[in-house]
This record gives sequence, C-alpha cells and structure tokens, in this order.
Amino acid sequence: MNKKGPIIIIEDDLDDQQFLADVFEQLQYPNEIIFFGDGEEALDYLTETTIEPFIIFSDINMPKLNGIELRAKVHENEDLRMKSIPYLFFSTVAQQKHVIEAYSKSVQGFFVKPSDFIKMKAMIKNIVEYWQDCVSPNYVK
Repeated sequence: MNKKGPIIIIEDDLDDQQFLADVFEQLQYPNEIIFFGDGEEALDYLTETTIEPFIIFSDINMPKLNGIELRAKVHENEDLRMKSIPYLFFSTVAQQKHVIEAYSKSVQGFFVKPSDFIKMKAMIKNIVEYWQDCVSPNYVK
C-alpha cells in the first residue's frame, strides 16, 4: 500500500464528486485526489498506470461497469491485488444483497454516504487515518 499515492474516487454523480472534493479540500491530505465517472475509466487507469493508489472509494451503481463488477476485475488482476490497495464502497444506500456481494469480492469496507458535510468529513477522516496507520505488505514487482 502506497500511503503517499493518490486517493481514487469512482463516482458518476457530479454533485457527489463536488461534495467529496470539498471534504478532501478541508481535510488537507497531501494525497492527490483523482475522480473517475465510471468503472471502465477507473479500470483503464488502474491497469495502465505505474502509480500505486493509496485508497479506492467506489460507488456501487455506475454506468458501463458498476462498482461490484469493477471490484471483481481489480481483485482478479494479480498485479493490482498484490498492491494491497484498500477498496471501499461508498453508496447512497446499503442494500443487503450489495453488501453481501461486496464482501464476497474481498472489499475492505462498505459505507453509506452521509448527506451531512460534518458527518462525511468525520467518516472520511476516520477511514483515511485508519489506513494510514495500517501495516501492509511491501509490493515488489
């Protein structure tokens, strides 16, 4: 896990993207924040770049390649799997079938997006600081 790497946010809703951008701006983490509007675009980036992201925040319901399908492709890709990138779902609702399916794909967390800025900021801060403190294997290609 590259704790200095970019934080990837895969979210097709532009209002949610702006909301998250505002939260990260206030938290002032040094990590670059990179947004993708769909799973295919994110997968292309993840498989083609040599950059190792720090965390992936992914919506579930997206066009082209939804979050569950994207997680499966990331998990099946040995190179990406070995990078130990925390993959977290951020969804408007937590339907039980999505939660079960997400954890069956070895997702590291499933969170319901708060609509309140203060609650979202606290949630993001807790998540990022947890992963900053977490120890992971060193990836050597």
